[in-house]
Amino acid sequence: MKYQGIIFDLDGVICSTDEYHYQAWKTLADQLGIPFDRERNNLLRGVSRMESLKIILEKSERTYSEQEKQAFAEQKNALYRTLLRQMSPADLSDEVRETLQFFRDCGLRLAVGSSSKNTPFILERIGLGDFFDAVADGNCITHSKPHPEVFLKAAEMLGLPPERCLVVEDAHAGVEAAVAGGFDCASMGDAKDDARAKWHVNRFSGLRGCL
Repeated sequence: MKYQGIIFDLDGVICSTDEYHYQAWKTLADQLGIPFDRERNNLLRGVSRMESLKIILEKSERTYSEQEKQAFAEQKNALYRTLLRQMSPADLSDEVRETLQFFRDCGLRLAVGSSSKNTPFILERIGLGDFFDAVADGNCITHSKPHPEVFLKAAEMLGLPPERCLVVEDAHAGVEAAVAGGFDCASMGDAKDDARAKWHVNRFSGLRGCL
């Protein structure tokens, strides 16, 4: 078996919180009188909270201080976390749960590599709080994707070199980060056809064929 570890992006791979992100950003944008729709929301996939805010504010007719931007980001996150409280283990599909257990039974070391600072909270909500061997997230990195830091940190926490880990991503920024870090990448979802990925899967269970 080529890989000893698998590093999963969280949102869009393990579970989906896209709708909650959209609702929270939309509320903030409406409050500020900034045009924001689902198409523009796609530009925020895989990037950090502050980078997402920067993209939204590009459509604003005025400029904001760093203090105001920080307040906006905190307001959005508070809205988002309130929405996340609706999540439960029912938001983890049987397909994902069974495939994760398959990898665990194969003896693979499993990690999450996500730019989100809410990663521990989300994992707890969907019943995976103690499942992974390592969790690298926005709380322990200084550069968000497409910088490879979060995946390099996850591999380090697993005690494995990048070439022995497979990264699973659904965002182009994540695929770029994986390749930049020296990882093989399995792409799915919006990034399924990204030519930089080694593997392309239609669904989560298809990852079994990457081993």
